[in-house]
Amino acid sequence: MPNNTLLASVPVDLMYQALETEKGGVQIYTTALRLAISKDLREEWNKYLEQTKNHVQVLSDILRALGLDPDVETPGRKVVRYLGTSLVKTMELASRCADPQAAQIVAAECVTLAETKDHLNWELIGELAKKATAEESALLTPAYEQVEREEDEHLYHTAGWTRELWIQALGMPAVLPPPEETKKVDTAIEAAEAKKSRTASAKVTTNTKAKKASAR
Repeated sequence: MPNNTLLASVPVDLMYQALETEKGGVQIYTTALRLAISKDLREEWNKYLEQTKNHVQVLSDILRALGLDPDVETPGRKVVRYLGTSLVKTMELASRCADPQAAQIVAAECVTLAETKDHLNWELIGELAKKATAEESALLTPAYEQVEREEDEHLYHTAGWTRELWIQALGMPAVLPPPEETKKVDTAIEAAEAKKSRTASAKVTTNTKAKKASAR
């Protein structure tokens, strides 16, 4: 039987949306990896894929602890699934219609969009955990603490990759891997600082290339 005390404080549809987001994330990363050209980006997304598979298990366990079936359909879950499927189809279209560099950018954009929703889900779960009773907190807090930092990395690092891949495609000096990656960013403040630092890094990259060219 469902635990009605917990269900009173934990919105069920949010938990199902979070689970569906992670399940969709597995498909999104699997598809994005086929479009990734950069070795560093492939390594990053392979790591995120494995973490996302674990997040599916974490949320399934929470729902079972609430006495709920992880496979139950909800209106919000259907919407989230549609969004995930649309992102996968977008990448598949890019793989057929765009050159490999452009398709890689599309993949990075799709991952960033998916991770924006994923990040919001876990932010809300964290807010719920703060207001929870001791019993509820014992269920939600460990999951939040385990997953939230990984979700920060997924979002901020991939957003950095997307920006730098676009800058490279526009013919301007790009910083690859992006500063979010090299600085191991996992907070919004660190992401903003890393973005600001990219200008200096881009100048160094440009000067280095110029010196190598002149040496030839």
